[in-house]
Order: sequence, then structure tokens, then C-alpha cells
Amino acid sequence: MTRISRQDAPRNRSFEPELLFLLSAVALNSGNAIAKAHFDTTNPATLAWLRMFGAMVVAACIAGPRRMWRREWSRDSLRSAAIFGLSTGLTSTFFYLAIDRLPLGKGVAIEFIGPITVAAILTRSRRNAAALVLAIAGVAILSGVEIGDEPLGVLFILLAAASWAVHIVSGAKVARGHSGIDGLAMAFVFGTMFTIPFGVADADAVASHLWLVPLGLLVGTLSSVTSYGIDQRILRKVTVRHYSVLLAMLPIVSSIFGYVVFDQTPSGWDFVGGALIIGGIAMQER
Repeated sequence: MTRISRQDAPRNRSFEPELLFLLSAVALNSGNAIAKAHFDTTNPATLAWLRMFGAMVVAACIAGPRRMWRREWSRDSLRSAAIFGLSTGLTSTFFYLAIDRLPLGKGVAIEFIGPITVAAILTRSRRNAAALVLAIAGVAILSGVEIGDEPLGVLFILLAAASWAVHIVSGAKVARGHSGIDGLAMAFVFGTMFTIPFGVADADAVASHLWLVPLGLLVGTLSSVTSYGIDQRILRKVTVRHYSVLLAMLPIVSSIFGYVVFDQTPSGWDFVGGALIIGGIAMQER
């Protein structure tokens, strides 16, 4: 009986990371869609900073400012939080600048180069390699953007991909440092400070439209606090490589949001790409 229960227990929990990640992806893309809808009002880089600022405020309130600052932070934990915060801020900034020029789903698909690189470096078995190949093929089909059409948009999304790779590795260190919401809040503090130059890019628009500040709180709550908070829980349960492959679901969710919110209709090949990504994730889970 004991042997059977031990075998059954992991099976019952096997899809918990996937379900959590879907919740994270929905929260992330909800915030991104709200932000993209207001790019005509202010510079995308400024809106990315408002998202980081909003995330910092919300996370700090949840953590409790006194408890967060009284916590004994080691040099390594502060370094990890600083790198995580900077990479998070840069990822958001470059991503917003990119999707101002590229479709939402396509942009996320190209940005997945970052997680693919991390997963490829950490792949050790043939099954994992095959799962990664399927995910890569699916993302390649989903991307479908000619570099000549939007060179600046592709440049921004490649910079976002590089920042995202650092974000994954540093986020895992913060998650496994057992600092919880405190670590996330501290990372957002660093991220907000480091990306101030981007925030002042269109300060006049913010001064003229003060409602952008609460909008930043909303976007930061959805895309950063909720999404990254769930991701931190996932990273305490699975390996960095596993998490990097799970991120292949993001282009699918983003394509759905692009279709529903911005009428960016997916093609038949987009569905093929999504099927390959799901197949890669299912192979990994086996």
C-alpha cells in the first residue's frame, strides 16, 4: 500500500506547475494587453516603468515595509534581487517597445529565444532534447515575422529575450532563497530605481494624464506581482530547465489575447505551432 501511494502522489501533482503557469500567463497577458491599449497616450518605455513602480508599491504593501526593511539581507540575496529586478525592468521595457511595432503573440514567440537558450543549456536527456526541439519548432512557426518588415521591433524583442534569459536564472535564485514576497518586493525596488531613465522618457504625458499612475498599479499587479509571484512558486517546485520549457505556452496565450483584444487573427500555421509546443510540454511531463 505504501509503495502504491508513493507512486500515485506525484501523479496527482504532476500538472500543478502547468496549471499554475496558465494562471500566470493569463495574468501577465492581461496586464500586457491593458498596457498596449494605452501606447498612444504615453511612451511604451514610460508605461513599462509605471508597471514596475506599481508592482513595487503593491508588493511592498503585501510584504509590509517594516518587515521587509528589517529583514536581514545577505550580500548574495541582495545581489540576486538586484539582478532579478534589473532584468525584469529591462525585459518589460524592451518588450513594450517591441509590441508597439509587432503583434503581441508574434512578439512573445520571438522573445522565447531567451527561455529556449536557458533550456538548451540545461538539457541533459534525449527526451528533454526532443521536447525542446518540438517547442522550438512551434515557436519558430508562431513567430512568423520578417526582420525586414520591422527591424527596430525585432531588435527590441531580441534585447527583451536576452533580458528574459537573465530574468529566469536570477528569478530562480530569488525563489529558492526562501525570501517569499519580501524578495520579490526588494527586486521590484531595484528594478524601479534602475529603470528610472526609461520612466522619464515621457514624463509630460504622465503629468497630463495622472490616471496613468493607477493604470500602472493595475498593470504591475497583474503582469508583475501576480504573474511573477506565481512563477516564484513554480520555480520552487520544478527545475529551471522545466520552467523554461513551460514558458513555451506563453506565445499561445499571447496569440489568444492578440486575437480577442486586438483582432490579430492567427493563421493555420499558428495552430500547428501551438500544437507542437503543447506536444513538447507533454513529452517532457512523461
